Amino acid sequence: MKIAFVGKGGSGKTTLASLFARHLASHGKTVLAIDADINQQLAAAIGATGRIGLPELGNHLPAIKDALRGENPRIVSSEHMVKTTPPGRGSALLKLHPLHPLLRAYGTEIEGVHLLATGGFRDEDLGVKCFHAKTGAVELLLNHLVDREDEFVIVDMTAGADAFASGLFTKFDVTLIVVEPTLASAAVYRQYKGYASGFGVPIAVIGNKVTDADEEAFLREEIGEDVLTIIPYSKAVKARDRGQATAAEADTELLTAFHALEDLLMRTKKDWDRFYRHAVDFHVRNAKSWANASVGTDLATQIDPEFGPADFLAVLS
Repeated sequence: MKIAFVGKGGSGKTTLASLFARHLASHGKTVLAIDADINQQLAAAIGATGRIGLPELGNHLPAIKDALRGENPRIVSSEHMVKTTPPGRGSALLKLHPLHPLLRAYGTEIEGVHLLATGGFRDEDLGVKCFHAKTGAVELLLNHLVDREDEFVIVDMTAGADAFASGLFTKFDVTLIVVEPTLASAAVYRQYKGYASGFGVPIAVIGNKVTDADEEAFLREEIGEDVLTIIPYSKAVKARDRGQATAAEADTELLTAFHALEDLLMRTKKDWDRFYRHAVDFHVRNAKSWANASVGTDLATQIDPEFGPADFLAVLS
């Protein structure tokens, strides 16, 4: 299952994404976590100490493209691949078990979680590139990633509704929006839900940092039936936000919330038809909007009419 954690900056999405990843891994689940936030904090939140030397996906895009292109005859070179390029016959499709060598090469294991990271801005990027130059690597990987319903891909997204600057928001089986009991945080939820409407993207809300019944009532009034679970304010979780190792995972109320998330994921069925349909649609959109002019050819020809959802399932059989 591909799961996105989104929300207003400071809502606690990175902390909850890291704790949920650790929770799943501690119960023997296969977990791949991807830090796609402009503030690269997921490794530390999961439990890394010091510099771990993690390769930055955004700085290895040509090599990643070349590996994903594989033997696909519709893609003449890695220079002709853009962030939306979908797989076709001959493309590399990435499994989580056993872990594909490409994912192994660019990741590292922390607390049982295999972590990938887009990387932050370098000095030469400032004033020249937007962060989507980095997250394009994530979009490409997710386009080619074949996961089972009992395997978990957790992506810590950029704050707010920035994911809608690309088709990245359509890559997930479930999008979890972390909302604090504030008008600003609720407004980010409404913006995200409004943009996602019409795309069939399943959305659920985690109410976070709730201190009393009034704040819970506020969230339920503002959000309505999308509220999946409420997480009270926790000193243990707050300590993890400060980089202090604590047993936050053992917090009873946090475990109750995680069980609600697991129940939701168990009820959610992977929809490979929707996944591939959106991949093709957004590739065509991007080709017409900018990519054809940038590359100098019609990139819609990269879509393989003899490739489809069944080819993802065949990899898992």
